[in-house]
Amino acid sequence: MMATQTARPQGETVGRKFWHAVQLRGDRIALRQKVLGIWEEQSWRDLGGHARRIAMALAADGVQPGEVAAILANTRREWSYADYGILLAGGVSSGIYPTDAASQVHYLCADSAARVLFVEDDEQLDKVLEVRDRLPLLSRVVVFDMEGLERLDDPMVMSLEAFEARGAAHDEANPDEFERRLAARGPHDLAILIYTSGTTGKPKGAMLSHRNLCSVMERFAPELSADENDDKMAFLPLCHVAERMVGQFLSLETGARLNYVENPETIAENIREIAPSIILCVPRVWEKFYSAVSIRLREATPLQRWAYGVALSIGYRVADRRLSGQPVGAGLLAAFGLARFLVLNNIRKAIGVNRMRWAISGAAPISPELIRWYHALGVPLYEGWGMSETTAGGSLNLPGAIRLGTIGRPQPWAEMKVSAEGEILIRGDSVFMGYLNQPDKTAEAIDSEGWLHTGDVGTVDEDGFFRITDRMKDIIITAGGKNITPSEIENELKFSPYITDAVVIGDRRAFLTALVMIDHENVERFAQELNVPFTNFQSLCRTREVQELIQGEVDRVNAKFARVEQVKKFRLIEHKLTAEDEELTPTMKLKRKLVNEKYRDLIESMYSAKS
Repeated sequence: MMATQTARPQGETVGRKFWHAVQLRGDRIALRQKVLGIWEEQSWRDLGGHARRIAMALAADGVQPGEVAAILANTRREWSYADYGILLAGGVSSGIYPTDAASQVHYLCADSAARVLFVEDDEQLDKVLEVRDRLPLLSRVVVFDMEGLERLDDPMVMSLEAFEARGAAHDEANPDEFERRLAARGPHDLAILIYTSGTTGKPKGAMLSHRNLCSVMERFAPELSADENDDKMAFLPLCHVAERMVGQFLSLETGARLNYVENPETIAENIREIAPSIILCVPRVWEKFYSAVSIRLREATPLQRWAYGVALSIGYRVADRRLSGQPVGAGLLAAFGLARFLVLNNIRKAIGVNRMRWAISGAAPISPELIRWYHALGVPLYEGWGMSETTAGGSLNLPGAIRLGTIGRPQPWAEMKVSAEGEILIRGDSVFMGYLNQPDKTAEAIDSEGWLHTGDVGTVDEDGFFRITDRMKDIIITAGGKNITPSEIENELKFSPYITDAVVIGDRRAFLTALVMIDHENVERFAQELNVPFTNFQSLCRTREVQELIQGEVDRVNAKFARVEQVKKFRLIEHKLTAEDEELTPTMKLKRKLVNEKYRDLIESMYSAKS
């Protein structure tokens, strides 16, 4: 089903564009969120009402256009209320990861000079109260969920409900102020701050203007159309540029309904309930779905496995022809339709992608074979690339213009090239304003001709498709002088249903090794099927059978690479990592530099003479 052409909201700033969308769409559904186990719908009119009241409450509190308000919460509809409210008030919106510690909250609020901070609940409020004495500019803390805080008596702290009531009263008493606020900012003014993860130092606040945001919203690939009949799923942190841009702001532009998952642990369940027609996911989620199918097949009957194999082989034949730009014959197309009806649609439904019109994988490299598998199922998955510094926009594979293993071609708002040193450079309307309070870092990132130095090493082919081989800082140079791109090896390892992530090590070393993070659910099921005794995650990792299982996966990957590129030894990370752990980024990738430092002894054990 193709999306229909509907009117797009107009405006040179996100605030004006949002308010026009509210007038344009009225009672159409803007978003859904689960409340007490039931999906609750909310119209654009309701969403606009919340945002306007928040904007006027900010005005009542004396927040001036250009000043910062921050949001510390998980992905939920109140996050969007606050975000749009800040922008309607002419403010600058800054997101803080809910996993950040109190010290990080202090740094981010101090660096951005935040005047107001929206927090999710008592847990996040505690972080703020711990450091507020060192935040003299902070004048108000607004809490979304007041459960457990009914007896709190603190003049700085106010519930979202009370804050909105304050805004409604201010709006009524000052009928012209809302329009003045709406007109207070221009396209070149700062709109939002996106803080980098800070793995190599203090986080840097990437400054994105209204022009940056609107250029990506308005010129996003027309081949991937969307409208108010589409459902999207929001689950990545909204302070991450990918979810903010492709999730929230592209929904504003197109009218697609945004469905907020309950929490990161319920993604698999929620995607089956929502059955989104459009989705942006990080590779780890796509890998997880594939792993679930792979494990389920091991438990299937011989007949079911045979049927899956036959159906998938037909799917691969169709996918390979489409991916190479060749026509699909009527006979093959009919066979594929039958394969989908009898087998593949059941697989699609089991993982919640049965209504999927198109999907994007971003934020990290993904295995080309994994993309091919989804296309064989009939799920059009496209790999794209972008950064906080490019407003999440950069390059993208598209229908009829896809090349596996690449990040696609530049989008209309950008031009890209590869420098003499092999670094991918980009410039255009999506390139950010610079880093807040860090002019030296800005000068390092953007040269005198406006080219952003991305830090990604890559190539471009004769048809304009870009390929990222690795991060410049991650290239491994072995003791023998061989340049190795670890991400290729890591992607192959992560294609295993038993491996969630891996970090390949070997810089200035005689051979390559790897730290591996197992897929707990799948490895535990493997151990139970073989009656392998274990008591906890650590003991599971140490069993002979699990060590041999992962060795088999490493051997499988090694067979694809030259001898110098093969992983000679590995160690398992014996602590089950979650989003709360410092080793993981918000998109659930292992932080290479931190892992190398934190597990130094474990790494050295692989290079000792006794190992």
